[in-house]
Amino acid sequence: MKVMLVKDVYKLGRAGDIKKVADGFGRNFLLPQGLAVLATAGAVKQAERIRAQAEVRRAELNSELKDLATQIGDVVLRFPAKAGETGKLYGSITTQDVADGIQEQTRYEVKKQQIDMQPIRNLGEFKANVRLTIDLVPEVKVIVYREGEAYSEETAETAEESAPAEPAETVDAVAVEATEEAAS
Repeated sequence: MKVMLVKDVYKLGRAGDIKKVADGFGRNFLLPQGLAVLATAGAVKQAERIRAQAEVRRAELNSELKDLATQIGDVVLRFPAKAGETGKLYGSITTQDVADGIQEQTRYEVKKQQIDMQPIRNLGEFKANVRLTIDLVPEVKVIVYREGEAYSEETAETAEESAPAEPAETVDAVAVEATEEAAS
């Protein structure tokens, strides 16, 4: 099915574009939502006008949300979570958790559908993209740390540096003890 997009559709195209889509996607989603119309000869003639109108709307929206995008780009979200010894979480940090965290810090309601990330299932630092418009996609830093431990930038750096050294020291101490016992 060939459709002409009336509005910008994420991962499909911009307003005025003519796209070939699956029949069910066009019939059940794009057409009822008013995001597209069938690509008939009359609709194709209006494509340039629709592109121009969409470009004006997009520019207005981008200028309105530019300050919000910089504010969201500066957000650092910290989530305490229960995790196993290997750093794997017992649950996960989802897009809804990130959306709630952004809303708490910026007072701007972000829907979970606007956040591009996979569920976080490990301890560490991650990036999440927030789609405000098709052109404005600020990046949010998400930090997941072990529950019960106080998180700070210094402890994260020292934990990363000391993590490989600890097992080696433990092995050396065990080897020294075993050697001493064998010698006596």
